[in-house]
Amino acid sequence: MNLLVTGGAGFIGSNLVHYLLAQAAQDAGIPFDRVVTLDKLTYAGNRSSLADLDGDPRHVFVQGDIGDNTLVARLLREHAIDAVMHLAAESHVDRSIDNPEEFIMTNFVGTYRLLEAFRKYAVETGRMNDPRLRFLHVSTDEVYGSLGPDDPAFCETTPYAPNSPYSASKAGSDHLARAYHHTYGLPVVTTNCSNNYGPYQFPEKLLPLMIRKALKGEPLPVYGDGTNIRDWLYVGDHCRGLVLALARGLPGQTYVIGGKCEMKNIDVVRAIIETARELAPDRVTRPADDLITFVKDRPGHDRRYAIDPSRIGRELGWSPREDFASGLRHTILWYLDHEQWVSAIENGSYRGERLGNLE
Repeated sequence: MNLLVTGGAGFIGSNLVHYLLAQAAQDAGIPFDRVVTLDKLTYAGNRSSLADLDGDPRHVFVQGDIGDNTLVARLLREHAIDAVMHLAAESHVDRSIDNPEEFIMTNFVGTYRLLEAFRKYAVETGRMNDPRLRFLHVSTDEVYGSLGPDDPAFCETTPYAPNSPYSASKAGSDHLARAYHHTYGLPVVTTNCSNNYGPYQFPEKLLPLMIRKALKGEPLPVYGDGTNIRDWLYVGDHCRGLVLALARGLPGQTYVIGGKCEMKNIDVVRAIIETARELAPDRVTRPADDLITFVKDRPGHDRRYAIDPSRIGRELGWSPREDFASGLRHTILWYLDHEQWVSAIENGSYRGERLGNLE
């Protein structure tokens, strides 16, 4: 298969591209001949995350916008694309509260334009019924809203109830993807995942932000009382689930992917401090209670997310291989070994400018 990966220079995208070129063919039983990465390189897209693939004839990087119909149409034809793995998105809730229009344009309008370009390509090349043709739409569990303490975990039939501009824009894109399958017969598969963590994550997100601050001995800001609950998924496990959904998933269906790892934010932060202390004792010397600082909660902060991944396990044979302790250890070790990567983001040199406060 020849793949087009959108958002491939972002966090999950860069991990996915590496996985596709290293291990995915063995896991999925399908050879991936070429991976074309399309990324606009906004603030969260980092070309250096794919720098080690430069010179690999199986990989092509293109800087561009998923909303550029001419560019997308050319890439689909030029590389005889069999499948699109659509990860390009604005994803930070706080930023969506400050600037919702950008999220609507990228996540909703951008997805529409990509779906339409792929539909036209399938029709014009006579490939609509080609069994290799796939459009994998990658989404989030935040479209389902917030759970109470005793509510069952999200599953594929959970009603949508987005509570932020970010989750609303992703919910809209999910509905478009579904509509393009049911209206036009486009072979769309959708996935909704829980919170990811791991290498190459932009340092405004919870885990890399807390890792960075713990290693510097700086205060670790925790929203509200720290009891908001998230289901944590190691990014490598997520990438494997995405490829299985692409290769074996049924068109028109949705698969939720979660780590089966519900944790309160405060417990996550304490685990980060203690694991960082174990791995870098000379740098993490203050006790957790001295490092943790509670700050004003964000507006509309969902209390709990949890995912029941039974279907993808039952139908596609997926299950997480990392628990939170092992995944966190891998993650902190990666950031310790790639501090130059983090520093380039902090000082803005990764995109030729200095960024402001990442918080």
